[in-house]
Amino acid sequence: MLTEQDVRRLAGLREADAAARLESEGPNELATARPRTMLAIALEVAREPMIALLVACGAIYVVLGDLQEAAALLVSVFGVVGISLYQTQKSERALEALRDLSSPRALVIRDGQERRIAGREVVRDDLLVLAEGDRVAADATLLWAANLRADESLLTGESVPVTKAPGDDGAPGRVFAGTMIVAGHGIARVHAIGGATELGQIGRALEAPSDGSTRLERDVRGFVRVAAVAGVVVCVLTGVGYGLSRSDWLGGLLAGLALAMAMMPEEFPVVLTLFLALGAWRISRRNVLVRRMPAVEALGSITVLCVDKTGTLTQNRMAATLLAADGRRYDVPGHAGEALPEDFHRLLEYAVLASQQNPFDPMERAINDLGAALLAGTEHLHRTWTLVREYPLSPELLAMSHVWRATEGERWVVAAKGAPEAVADLCHLGAAELRALGDEVTALADRGLRVLGVAAVLVDAPELPASQHDFPFELIGLVGLEDPVRPTAPAAVAECAAAGIRTVMITGDYAGTARSIAAQVGLPCDTVLTGADLDALDDAELARRVATVDVFARVVPAQKLRLVRALRAAGAVVAMTGDGVNDAPALRAADVGVAMGARGTDVAREAADMVLVDDDFSSLAAAIRLGRRVYGNLRKAMTYIVAIHVAIAGTALLPVLLGWPLVLLPLHIVLLELIIDPACSIVFEAEPEEPDVMRRPPRDPQAPLFRARGVTRAILQGVVALAATAGILAFALHQGYDDAHSRALAFTTIVLANLGLILAVRSDSTSALAFLRVRNPALRWVLTGALAMLALGLAAPPVRAVLRFGAPSLGDLLVVGLTAAVALVGFDVLKERRRPMIAR
Repeated sequence: MLTEQDVRRLAGLREADAAARLESEGPNELATARPRTMLAIALEVAREPMIALLVACGAIYVVLGDLQEAAALLVSVFGVVGISLYQTQKSERALEALRDLSSPRALVIRDGQERRIAGREVVRDDLLVLAEGDRVAADATLLWAANLRADESLLTGESVPVTKAPGDDGAPGRVFAGTMIVAGHGIARVHAIGGATELGQIGRALEAPSDGSTRLERDVRGFVRVAAVAGVVVCVLTGVGYGLSRSDWLGGLLAGLALAMAMMPEEFPVVLTLFLALGAWRISRRNVLVRRMPAVEALGSITVLCVDKTGTLTQNRMAATLLAADGRRYDVPGHAGEALPEDFHRLLEYAVLASQQNPFDPMERAINDLGAALLAGTEHLHRTWTLVREYPLSPELLAMSHVWRATEGERWVVAAKGAPEAVADLCHLGAAELRALGDEVTALADRGLRVLGVAAVLVDAPELPASQHDFPFELIGLVGLEDPVRPTAPAAVAECAAAGIRTVMITGDYAGTARSIAAQVGLPCDTVLTGADLDALDDAELARRVATVDVFARVVPAQKLRLVRALRAAGAVVAMTGDGVNDAPALRAADVGVAMGARGTDVAREAADMVLVDDDFSSLAAAIRLGRRVYGNLRKAMTYIVAIHVAIAGTALLPVLLGWPLVLLPLHIVLLELIIDPACSIVFEAEPEEPDVMRRPPRDPQAPLFRARGVTRAILQGVVALAATAGILAFALHQGYDDAHSRALAFTTIVLANLGLILAVRSDSTSALAFLRVRNPALRWVLTGALAMLALGLAAPPVRAVLRFGAPSLGDLLVVGLTAAVALVGFDVLKERRRPMIAR
């Protein structure tokens, strides 16, 4: 049977061969729903109520014999469909990018090097490196395994894990795509991918259960329903009133349809979908993958961040910096370039023997690197020895042992390393020895070091016990490893604190190590609770203590779950990071579960709402910033939509009530929609976050999207725009202008008021003109396009004729411009004096 060393010497596929095979055989994925075509999207858009209303208006103009107006409406239909297609396709592209990023990861050996790639890029004959917590990417045949067990319930329905071993022709010698490795590790060669796997032949794709509607979705749906019902009632009354008062039923039908178009709140669901999809895409560009869209909404509500120490606050680049044996210490950096004293040779020798030979784990790699550097040229490196057996770590005993054979006929060497208390248990130390070891470990941990114990024993071959605990180990010494703090971590912790977010560090390391790292990143560390302390507290006392303690040490995964529940019971909105199989319950229990991307297991990633691709805490802080930006911009867009629809609906309804000439015909409303649609989606989505976005408290997750006070504010802004338009219309009628001239001035006013409303809603606290300094290319295009469209409609006689406009004088336009400026001031006054529409 092949040993691990034999297998790891295999080079695997060459990258060029793998790329060619991927091209010829296709990706390793099961059949999924095809992306929607442009035609399918267009047909879906064509079924929108707004399009139906436009077609109905066009048909009425044909009946009236006004073919020019009908043709103009037909052209406008293409314009509205074009914008809707662009918006929908933009969302589709963002979601497709997220689907590509969310492909399961696989660790393979190619060109003799281990590489982590997307699961869809695995090809036949790839060498898969499997470890506890991984989901198998493809059907594969085992070449080597150590205590490997797989959960195959997805395929067989059997909940008991199956033991796997190489050399069997049947199922025990193979692992299957979609199954989960629950213990041990191994290396396997892929023999089937995609639809050719057992999972593919069954024909079931692995899909996450559908999430229920979020508070945001329910609020939007409810508001749209209320607005639509109110719109239908008002439109019917308007049409009937117009027909009765003016004996013009076709005109009344047109007036009713125009009002229906003005009040139709079709932008709300589009904006919600677009903002969340593009928000998730933007967050993914900061190395945080959103697996479930509601997480984008939840980011702005987080009040507590529970994070691991290793790899999140630190660099996860361990370096063995200290050796301790027989009461002496050797500081590696302090003796750079010097030969290792003989007293420490044996300690480092057995530490290397107790480690994997080609490790992926940072601590094991650090020990191997130190051994290669300090033991080179000595008899203490044993590259030719044969690994006979491995005793892996277990939840009950956090230590591992390797049994080595030097040459035939000699005694075998057993080397062990692990948590100091576990190694002490292996060595069966007495009380005095335990106290001395504990004092030494505490002293090293207080220096911020992660401490491992090393032990060894010689045994007669081949008498190997079932458990490593049965060996009569001798304690050799301690190895201290250091994981430097990420340079970005202190600033990120401070930024979260300013945003009202507590950072709570939860680690399996010693209290001294945790306290040292906490001090370096700026966390309060006067009080540190350990796992033993947690076990001594009842739930009520724990809920009280978690409100003030920010550092937890020597915590096991089951205690993480208890901490999450205690924090949530205390009223916190919790984000929890995790990487292991046993972290999954805590990730699911948190409001936002965040799995580690670089070192996390597939179990953790599947349980999580988000994946931290680079494991960097600063990336998580950046995601929170972007999440607040997404929600803030969504709130601004919704405020704008409500306000402008009030203005347009009022402008369509007021002339009917007062007996004035109609200002807004269906074509005019379509032109306004050509401004509104890109403004509420493209412009507001692209808005950068406001400077104080991370100096605001977290948003209440139970706060409704539309508060009565906030809706009132939006309505008042719409009333200001309506008042400006109505004032200009009254001015025109008072001057004796005809209907076309009056319509041109009123339409110009509502367009300028619309643009002013866009500028005003961009910021919650800064005046519209001052916020112009904040760059937004999409805004520039919308403003330029709207003004160009308005200028064309007023200056070009053929266009004026289609729009039924007169030619306003320069003096009239100055009056309109001044009125729009006054409206802009009114928008700002309302913004400064009232609360925002949507709760932060």
